[in-house]
Amino acid sequence: MNAPATTEPPVVVIGAGPAGLAAAAHLLDQGIEPLVLEAGHKAGAAVREWTHVRLFSTWGEVVDPAAEKLLAPTGWTRPDPATYPSGGDWAEQYLQPLADVLGDRVRLGAAVTGVSRTGRDRIVDAGREQQPFVVHFTRADGREERVFARSVIDASGTWATPSPAGGSGLPALGERAAANRITYRVPDLKDPAVRTRYAGKRTAVIGSGASAFTTLAYLADLAKSKNGAGTKGVWILRRGISGSTFGGGEADQLPARGALGLAAKAAVDEGHADAVTGFRTEAIERDTDDRLVLVGEDGRRLDAVDEVIVLTGFRPDLSFLDELRLGLDERLQAPVELAPLIDPNQHSCGTVYPHGHRELSHPEPGVYLVGMKSYGRAPTFLAITGYEQVRSVAAAIAGDLASAGRVELTLPETGVCGGAGLFDAPDAAEADSDGCCAPVPQLVQLSAPAAAGASAEQSPAGGCCGS
Repeated sequence: MNAPATTEPPVVVIGAGPAGLAAAAHLLDQGIEPLVLEAGHKAGAAVREWTHVRLFSTWGEVVDPAAEKLLAPTGWTRPDPATYPSGGDWAEQYLQPLADVLGDRVRLGAAVTGVSRTGRDRIVDAGREQQPFVVHFTRADGREERVFARSVIDASGTWATPSPAGGSGLPALGERAAANRITYRVPDLKDPAVRTRYAGKRTAVIGSGASAFTTLAYLADLAKSKNGAGTKGVWILRRGISGSTFGGGEADQLPARGALGLAAKAAVDEGHADAVTGFRTEAIERDTDDRLVLVGEDGRRLDAVDEVIVLTGFRPDLSFLDELRLGLDERLQAPVELAPLIDPNQHSCGTVYPHGHRELSHPEPGVYLVGMKSYGRAPTFLAITGYEQVRSVAAAIAGDLASAGRVELTLPETGVCGGAGLFDAPDAAEADSDGCCAPVPQLVQLSAPAAAGASAEQSPAGGCCGS
């Protein structure tokens, strides 16, 4: 490893998750001093919120090479590369040891509140690029601090900003008022309190990604358990059922990811969940028994449910970057050069092109959004994508443009690329596969992915009817 530079301000990395800690490791490998600011009280704080969920990627795919190189002198060895870690495994056996090696370069309990150029708001041109960045953050006790940076890598992810139930992208009417009966995460049904919340209940699951698959499978397992009689899922999709609804199945190059979709299909086939297609939620109301009633944009009202689990994806928090000049796609909120490569209307994770510092650059030189945050609202992210991103970015910051430009990445094809589930990860967030040609809402029992009945029309891949 090269000796770290000490004559310049550090590169500030926002977030001590998988991408952020990998970025720090790559910066050190380039001889650049990183400073990681993490809002949580432990490294991998977001991952620790889904410790019960198993990734659909193996250990061989979720350990960054530069991080492994940094860990090697400590005696750390990677777990069996062919096995699948849970979120808890990933946090405790990899992210925490990596943060420990980085030591004081990781500041915990430091929530970034703003990033700008020193002495320059976003309006001012004069001398802008010569000024270092200034990063404001708040400590857990409320103290406000700042630090100067030569460059900023935002790897804060999207976990803290889940998308709402409303089909318009806004919270459904009544969604906030029903907050005590709604969750936006895959429930941990091994937790007795959580298990009691859903056992014997009718639960709406809104979403079509890996988290929705996982939740349907979990609810089915609960329904079949000793104390789970009466447990029922209602799977709500904004579009119809098509051949790709359940992912790649046995053809998926990530077998665990394919199994995830097959488990969800089994939950529906066995009658533990019904599917409502073409339903865009406009309101969430309460009936006379204080149960929740979902109302669609077309006025349809579904039978009452006891709980709602909203798994419609995530979106980036850009509020603390408001004084920077970012170039973001107006739809995905991803860097403009990256957006066409990850557009979920055109790509799955297996068809995303390799990309690095060029695609991640902004009009404000020296600023990079990496990891899940770089994808904005797109759901096709995998950890290995983030590792290659930060390798390229670190090389570019170091001035090694030849290395930065050699971006190589082979991603598994087919299947659900959306994030956490039975085999899932958090900076893998999933969208609700919105399209503009949804069929008329209906309740259907599924026997095969493409056999939902004549009226459950299939939407063409890639978006709008006729396009």
